[in-house]
Amino acid sequence: MKDRIKPKYNAAQNVGWMVKIAWKVRKRVLFICVAMAALEVLYNLTQLYVAPEILSCVERHAPVGELLGTIGFFTLALFLTMGLKEYLREISMYPRVDVRSSIVGMIARKCNMTSFPNTLDVKFIKLKEKAHHSVQGNTEAAENIWKTLTVLLQNVGGFLVYLAILSRLNWMLLVVIAATCVVGFLVSRYSSNWIFRHRDAEETFYAKKSYIRKKAESVELAKDIRIFGLQNWLNELLDRIHNVYLDFRLRCEKIKLLADVTEALLTMARNGIAYAYLLHLALRDSLSVPEFILYFTAVSTFTTWVMGILQAAEKLHEESLDLSQVREFLEYPEPFRFEGGTAIPKADAYELKLEHVSFRYPGTEEDTIHDLDLTVRPGEKLAIVGLNGAGKTTLVKLLCGLFDPTEGRVLLNGVDVRDFNRREYYGLFSAVFQEYALLSTTVAENVAQADEKIDEARVWDCLEKAGLSQAIRALPQGIHTHVGREVHLDGVLFSGGQTQRLMLARALYKNGPILMLDEPTAALDPIAEDDIYRKYSAMTQGKTSVFISHRLASTRFCDRILFLDHGQIAEEGTHEALLAKNGGYAALFEVQSRYYQEGREF
Repeated sequence: MKDRIKPKYNAAQNVGWMVKIAWKVRKRVLFICVAMAALEVLYNLTQLYVAPEILSCVERHAPVGELLGTIGFFTLALFLTMGLKEYLREISMYPRVDVRSSIVGMIARKCNMTSFPNTLDVKFIKLKEKAHHSVQGNTEAAENIWKTLTVLLQNVGGFLVYLAILSRLNWMLLVVIAATCVVGFLVSRYSSNWIFRHRDAEETFYAKKSYIRKKAESVELAKDIRIFGLQNWLNELLDRIHNVYLDFRLRCEKIKLLADVTEALLTMARNGIAYAYLLHLALRDSLSVPEFILYFTAVSTFTTWVMGILQAAEKLHEESLDLSQVREFLEYPEPFRFEGGTAIPKADAYELKLEHVSFRYPGTEEDTIHDLDLTVRPGEKLAIVGLNGAGKTTLVKLLCGLFDPTEGRVLLNGVDVRDFNRREYYGLFSAVFQEYALLSTTVAENVAQADEKIDEARVWDCLEKAGLSQAIRALPQGIHTHVGREVHLDGVLFSGGQTQRLMLARALYKNGPILMLDEPTAALDPIAEDDIYRKYSAMTQGKTSVFISHRLASTRFCDRILFLDHGQIAEEGTHEALLAKNGGYAALFEVQSRYYQEGREF
């Protein structure tokens, strides 16, 4: 339950954190909060005294000039305070958005720059979702807290001022007013807390509805929906979830109705007692007509201040819980070194070495890589093959520094990679992974991974080596053509093979001394794949390269082949040497090659 969570930071600490950000980003947010609260109290005081003062003038048979002056004074005061309130309300939104946007940027930087293992950590992922939720709109905690603080300040200020005004009355009346307010607040709090505790359930319903709707409308699934007749199934799923969601909303409304009815009864009782007491004083001639109107209005407004303090404090507590999770996400521990560290050695080529390396994914019972020793020599072309789940991709991620081993060490030219600044270490690698990030920018920007100072001649050269230059030249704007249609409606949609070539061109453009290729030709046809292999020597000239493939015939051009089995090196050697061993590699090659041999029975 959300309200049972023990937050890392309390409300005061979170308010202090927000104040520091606002002071750095937009100081006027703070001044606007205080000014709006002060003006609200002043406006209420003006309304409170306007009728009693005018009636007092009438009772005293004051001159017409004094009466008109009193009316004019209060009219001007109301006009000025209301005008200033509206002006501040109008200008308050954009500074608040700026502060929230600053926090959005902090969250985005954390997401983009956090250690890779964090991106797979369930706790990190959940905190990220909570953090994004807290900054996604004007009504969420990262922005709405300024409204809450303004309301809290104005209610505290109004409470103190009106307490001083009502101090002449019987203190028991104030106790009754405060007590009924507290009881009403507790009932209202039960209602709001129930809804707040079940907010995750409501968000789950909404997420399911949104997911089904997006999938039903997606371009990617349009063919499957029509070929497999998924329309009715998707509609039934949507109706089912919608009905469950409506049942949930009905429960919410019933609880809110109960709270509203209770509050109405308490308000009637509270006002009845207060008004009866004031009438009693008036009938005993203890109060004049202007005083009766003054206290009559003040009692009602005093109740509003008390309820306002309680409700604003509760709202601040809820928003503090959200902000605490934002801060926990931003402060999530980093297992990698991103500052300082040993300088990356300057060299023409680099040696990578694994010493007794084991790696186990969190939550699993077995090692994916177990006690593996490996040396990738400078300038070597190394191929890694094996069945699915053998640990090939995990091995590459260990070499790249995306994971640290559970046991053992990964060394670069004899230095443990954990001693380096990890971002500087990443700079050594050009890589094509199975999962790739294609951005909705131009072809040139996707290749260069930049939006300025792009070497267009180099872009074309990399596209040529990747075998994509001819297709790009055929586009209306060449390398300046937009990719994808998520942002630009005129964007081009590449095939799987073309996208893979584009990712290869991106890796070549970076020109790191170590090239990592994880199934870089999986989406290519045999002719296109053969073209890449023929260019492989030129691509890797002077570089250390590691190549993963399921197609064993593609490994012939490599200096050495590792055959992985259950996270260990089962066999090692050249293509011919491994075939001569007649082991696991040869058996797998035989299975693959029989499909290309005529006259073979399957």
